[in-house]
Amino acid sequence: MRYRTAEHEGCDADMWNSRAASRRTLLLTPCAALLVAGFALPPGSAPPVQPGAQTAPTATVSAPDPSASALKRIDPAALQSAVERAAKDLMVPGAVVLLRTPQGTFRATVGTTELGTAEPPTARDHFRIASNTKTMTSALILLLAQEGKIRLDDPVSDYVPGVPNGENITIAQLLKMRSGLYNFTDAPELAESMDAEPGKARTPQEMLAIAFKRPPNFKPDASYEYNNTNYVLLGLVAEKAGGRPLARQFQDRLYGPLGLSGSSLPGLRDTSLPTPYSHGYMYGGSAYALVDEPYPADMQAQMRSGKLKPVDYTHQNSSYSAGAGAAISTADDMATWIRSLTTGKVLDPAFQKQWLDSPQAEDPDAPEGQKYGYGIAYQRFGPKAAMYYHGGELPGFNSFIGHDPDNDVTLIIWTNLTLSPDGRTTAQAMLPTVLNQIYAGLSLPGAY
Repeated sequence: MRYRTAEHEGCDADMWNSRAASRRTLLLTPCAALLVAGFALPPGSAPPVQPGAQTAPTATVSAPDPSASALKRIDPAALQSAVERAAKDLMVPGAVVLLRTPQGTFRATVGTTELGTAEPPTARDHFRIASNTKTMTSALILLLAQEGKIRLDDPVSDYVPGVPNGENITIAQLLKMRSGLYNFTDAPELAESMDAEPGKARTPQEMLAIAFKRPPNFKPDASYEYNNTNYVLLGLVAEKAGGRPLARQFQDRLYGPLGLSGSSLPGLRDTSLPTPYSHGYMYGGSAYALVDEPYPADMQAQMRSGKLKPVDYTHQNSSYSAGAGAAISTADDMATWIRSLTTGKVLDPAFQKQWLDSPQAEDPDAPEGQKYGYGIAYQRFGPKAAMYYHGGELPGFNSFIGHDPDNDVTLIIWTNLTLSPDGRTTAQAMLPTVLNQIYAGLSLPGAY
């Protein structure tokens, strides 16, 4: 589970521009991640469905003229057409773009939720949100801090025993990806195990054991590295401080109060998704999602010719990702979630300010580039536009969630193919296309 910045998906070099953060965050990802090792499609299965206008775009327009603002007047037909072009080039079986602006709500959907069928995706379909789960884990940690059950400068060793150098790693450093601990999803034995036993339950303690038997990558707070180990640890911290399982706290403190009825954190052995749901696909084994391993040229050629079929990763057990990326949700719920989190409906004013101010430059040599804070990324991509955002990637799914508080824009993108044949994370690869449809004067390269 990694997270790849949009820079690698064709965006301007001034946008999402930290190459050090370019790793795809499988079950944990801001722009950019989770896995599901799976089963190859049976012989004779239909080739990937080419996305088409399976569902007419819908819009609710109430709008004042946005000409004086940063926003274009949204053209639903143009948005739909652009998303179709992008999905076709990326060979995505199905995709949903959900956009909410002061002009109303717009949806562009293409393709199918299951290869071999003509079942169009909707904003109500459940999918694995991968690293977007981190926004929830961080919010829960801040709620516990708000109540005095945690202090952000506490060492992690106060809550979880056995963490290497844990007495010198703070909760805040875990939240901001600055612990220096080894990232367990980099370990080759994890991908091998997931491919061999896709339904196997894997506990947070087992994942941490993989990380802790390797030396740290750097001293605490010496650098930034997007790292799933940090958020698996934070899930255990939340359980210790909150006195209840992570899934129960998510439901009682986040999902229930905000009416997120389509969101859940599955149990340890639960490989199902609530209905309706989308299947999720990826070419090749889990390692292509867990680590930044490119597809070989001959493999890419077989994908494009249809000789190589994608693997169905829908029911891979996501327990290994825990608080880093195991949650399930819908586009509708994710739009409500990211807007609520960004606009102060989750935290009190003091902790909301800490959250908003937390993003720190990933690359100290690019202080205006991509920033990562308390489970959230931040990037300015135009004179009048910036977003708080995250992304998710795991075998089977790729997604992006973002909210621009200055212009009241909420954007959700999810796809049911992790990587395009040329190795791009598919939802992030659609970002330039969609952002160009939203903002006046914006012309990001890489758009369709």
